Amino acid sequence: MRHPYLPPPYPPPPERSAELRRRFAEEARSERPDLSALCLLIGAEADGTLDEAGIDASQLELDRLAGELPYRPGGPRAWAEAVRRLLGAHYGFHGTPADYDRLESSLLHEVLRRRRGLPILLSVVWLEVARRAGAPVYGVALPGHFVVGFGPAEEQVLADPFDGGRVLTGTDAEMLVVGATGAPLEASMLEPAAPLEVVQRILNNIRAWAAARPERSDVALWAVELALLVPAHPARLRYERGQLLVQRGEFCSGAEELEYYADLIEVVDESAARKVRQQAHTARAMLN
Repeated sequence: MRHPYLPPPYPPPPERSAELRRRFAEEARSERPDLSALCLLIGAEADGTLDEAGIDASQLELDRLAGELPYRPGGPRAWAEAVRRLLGAHYGFHGTPADYDRLESSLLHEVLRRRRGLPILLSVVWLEVARRAGAPVYGVALPGHFVVGFGPAEEQVLADPFDGGRVLTGTDAEMLVVGATGAPLEASMLEPAAPLEVVQRILNNIRAWAAARPERSDVALWAVELALLVPAHPARLRYERGQLLVQRGEFCSGAEELEYYADLIEVVDESAARKVRQQAHTARAMLN
């Protein structure tokens, strides 16, 4: 299905979307969620041209890249340097400020194709390639800039895939955090990020991209609906979904979602719940 009034990528048809969401929810609730699988399902929800063959091809590309890494190159720094040489230097994976303006920069299959993307998606490439090769690797969700860590806390080495995998000094990491937040780097910021944390942050980025483009409320809606399928999601996502539905003219569905959110928060904030119910009432009135 093509939407002449929207720029690509175009979404999949409803039946395909329903199947993708079923699989996404199942993977997100599994004992060990697969980060690359979840990212590719996000990509397929965004891009109707990404079929099963395309998803398989992306997984095979991650496998292929992992096969080019040296066998057990050494400690954390040696691993970081080996992955930098392969992905950053040899294959040219990196990011630029212009990548923040493109939805494709948040879609794993497009990042693999273009070798460009947001810090967190480039980090997913680093993570999945290095993990397949046996590296002690994990994501590190620094405020405002996602990076990759190698090794245990006492030997931790950080790399910045957005900068081609440059290995970071402690001062480099401090400057990234200060630049993003104005606050100093704290030890808790360097802890490994769980796969579902990474997925929620990717969906947050997509929602932020869409929020700056009101004509792409379709993207904002599917991103928030996928985020709602992740266990332990923030309740406020219900409010966001209700607002989006109303914005898109789905007044009944939007009002129902707003009322559901009001029921959730009433115990802790009766005043806020009352305001949300008023919004739901206003939405229903738009039907007349």
